[in-house]
Amino acid sequence: MLINMKKIALFIPLLILIGCSGSENNNSNSTSNKSNSAAAQVKQLNISILLDLSDRIDINKYPEKPEHFARDIANVKYITELFAKDMEKRGAFMSKGKLRVIFSPRPLDPNVNILAEKLNIDLSKMDNKQKKVVHDTISTTFIDNLTKIYNSAISAHKWIGSDIWRFFKNDVKDYCIDNDSTYRNILIILTDGYIYHADSKDQAGNRFAYLLPELITKYQLRNNPNWEQTINKLDFGLITKRNDLNNLEILVLEITPSPVYKDDEDIIKDVLSKWFKEMQVKRFALYNSDLPEYTKQRISDFMK
Repeated sequence: MLINMKKIALFIPLLILIGCSGSENNNSNSTSNKSNSAAAQVKQLNISILLDLSDRIDINKYPEKPEHFARDIANVKYITELFAKDMEKRGAFMSKGKLRVIFSPRPLDPNVNILAEKLNIDLSKMDNKQKKVVHDTISTTFIDNLTKIYNSAISAHKWIGSDIWRFFKNDVKDYCIDNDSTYRNILIILTDGYIYHADSKDQAGNRFAYLLPELITKYQLRNNPNWEQTINKLDFGLITKRNDLNNLEILVLEITPSPVYKDDEDIIKDVLSKWFKEMQVKRFALYNSDLPEYTKQRISDFMK
């Protein structure tokens, strides 16, 4: 039987092409599987946002532009956008993230509490259709309800404040740390950095449940080039009641020192850093109030 060499010459390249094509498809599938596997290994987000509804948002007392409540809302909006992007990367089925806004103590106004209930997202309890709705509406939902909450607080002119010290003493672990190790626990605090609530006036030596301008003045930390040494020598700071927050990351935003005493910013950061370290916080960052565009980058860097 004679073999047609011309047909063989045409046939061999065809086999090679088919083989290469199959190899490329296999590589593509392998890459896709690896990508999905890597996405599955990245921890789900468990984000809590603690808002300080004190007179820091009083537009008459603090007329800065943009106003502090507007900066808060812009920051939360960006956080919701990052949360939505995380959903996109994972896909609906794999998205189990959690995002909530916390007030401590809870506002007495029942209308504010109703609005606050809408600022609690738990994808782990949703089907794909519900997740799609969350993805498409999360930023609008949070902006609309936060705007109503801030408007209510500003109109009533009743500053309930935020009992940050007691929140850490009693509630932070229950509210902000998921027992499931597949979650990355992040607490974002929006506050001016001064800590005070009428229900928390504890003192133990030179440690307090609050940090006020008057206290900084009393301990002669202002206009004192050696304020760090004074803090260390007197063991000045916040009372520490726990040391079990090694699974929590904390980002503090919108620290706003007295315009007359700019060094308060450094003192506030030093005191809070000392407190977080004593509570064994896994990782933290503290930033002063800034234009939302600059704060966005800080949030993004921390989330990475």
